[in-house]
Parts: sequence; structure tokens; C-alpha cells
Amino acid sequence: MYYSGISDEAGKTIDRQIQAHDELGWDYLELRMVDGENITAIADATFDGVCKKLAAANKRVSCFGSAIANWARPITCDAQIDIDDLKQAMPRMQKLGTQFIRVMSYPNDDKSPLSDSDWRDEAVARMKVLAKMAEDGGVTLVHENCSGWGGLSSENSNILLGEVNSPALKVVFDTGNPVTYDQDAWDYYQAVYKDIVYVHVKDATRTNGEDTYTYCGDGSGDVRKIIGDLLAKGYDGGISIEPHLAAVIHTGQQASSDDALYESYTEYGRRLMQIVDEVASEQGVNQ
Repeated sequence: MYYSGISDEAGKTIDRQIQAHDELGWDYLELRMVDGENITAIADATFDGVCKKLAAANKRVSCFGSAIANWARPITCDAQIDIDDLKQAMPRMQKLGTQFIRVMSYPNDDKSPLSDSDWRDEAVARMKVLAKMAEDGGVTLVHENCSGWGGLSSENSNILLGEVNSPALKVVFDTGNPVTYDQDAWDYYQAVYKDIVYVHVKDATRTNGEDTYTYCGDGSGDVRKIIGDLLAKGYDGGISIEPHLAAVIHTGQQASSDDALYESYTEYGRRLMQIVDEVASEQGVNQ
């Protein structure tokens, strides 16, 4: 098992992101945004500069946090947008030796919603195209239990993977998202476990329809219980933090300061490592 994190939650620049992971002693970063732009969309020259800085710092990239099929791209959006994103991402992933790219599965359109059956069919059809591209490119789409048809329930997630039926489509399980969607984190985790190849750790409580993000282990995401089960089962993949404490990208919430963003991220990482150490000690297992 190895640690990683969605590093723009530590800082906007790649230098700041690397600094946070150096402080935590982590070899991996999950790249999403650099200077406010997604890693799949930045200019080639900018990307090359990021690669040079990562290499100089001996850092590896565990996952690309793409915008493919995410909360901002409803099922009625132009499918070519995601195809082009993946075409752009794959050679960059290959250059960095990165296997995983995070995707979602299209929220319905609030203004012109599809019927449930049409939403399902279109999400599956689009994901088949993307999974075939990923398979041909030697990378893996990891579907997050978040906004989109496949994130509505663990049943939907399993249907999506079963219908697409590709070795290039697996699951990144996020411990905090079930709280947001009024789901049980432990039940969801158990139902999709067989396809989990990567894990996001965030935590939250929900009161009167509002999320309050917390440090890992302090919310309703069953973080400690899920980590214990992963360790007991010999999970050897990545555990990547997404704190959402000082800033929340998808809501537009900005950090009060660069230092507040950085410090909440590094503290979150330290608390995760403490949980893992404690659970491993209780179980008598090696990490």
C-alpha cells in the first residue's frame, strides 16, 4: 500500500504540491489541477515543466484526476469533449508511468433531463467508448462513486462495470462521497470491493442536507473501518487524500490563504498515516 493525495488541495503550483508531499514523506501525487488548470488541459510546454519538476523531486504520479464525465459534464454534453480529454491524457500518463485516470459517469441534465433508462443507456454507451480507448492505450479508467449515473448506488456502479465489461474500467472508492449522497459508506464499499483498485479518503458529516467536511476518521465515512478491512484483505494499492477542508474545487470554495490550504492538507495526511498505523498495529498486519 502507498500514500498519495490530490495535490492541488495542498497548493496551486506544482512546487507547492511537491513540497507538501516531501513534508509527508510520500513518493506519489495524484495530479488534478496545476495553476488552476486540469492536468489533461495544460499546454504541452507547461506539462513538460511539471514532468521535469516531478523527476527532480523523485515523485511519481498515482492517478490523473480528470474531468471526464464529471459533475460539470451532464449526460447531454458533447461526448467528443471526453474523448478528446482522454486522447490528450493517455500519452501524458504513459510519459509519467501513470496507470489510473479518474472518471465519473455523467450527472443527468438538470435543465433537460433524460429519462432514467435513457440516462443509463447513454452513460453505459459513452463509457464503453472511453474504456475501449483506455484498453488500447494501456491505461485504466477508475470510476469514482460520485456525481453520475454509476454513482447513484453501488448497484448502479456494478451494473456500469458489468455492462461495459472491460479490464480498463475499475473502481476508485471514495470514503466520503456516500455521506454526501445519503448512502452508507461501509455497505457501498463492501458491494463494490471486488473492483476497487484505488481509494480516495475524505470524510464528512451531513446535517439538514448540508455537508461538513472533517479530518479523516472524524466523520461518517467509516474511514477507520474501511482501512482496516483493506489492510486485512492485503490491499496493496494507493490511498489518496482529498481533504476538502480549506477549499472545495467543485463548489468554488476557496481557501482563506495559501498557508491554510497547505497546512490542512499536510495535517490530513499525518492523521491518515496515524489511522493506518493504529489499525495495522491492532490487526498485527504489515502495511
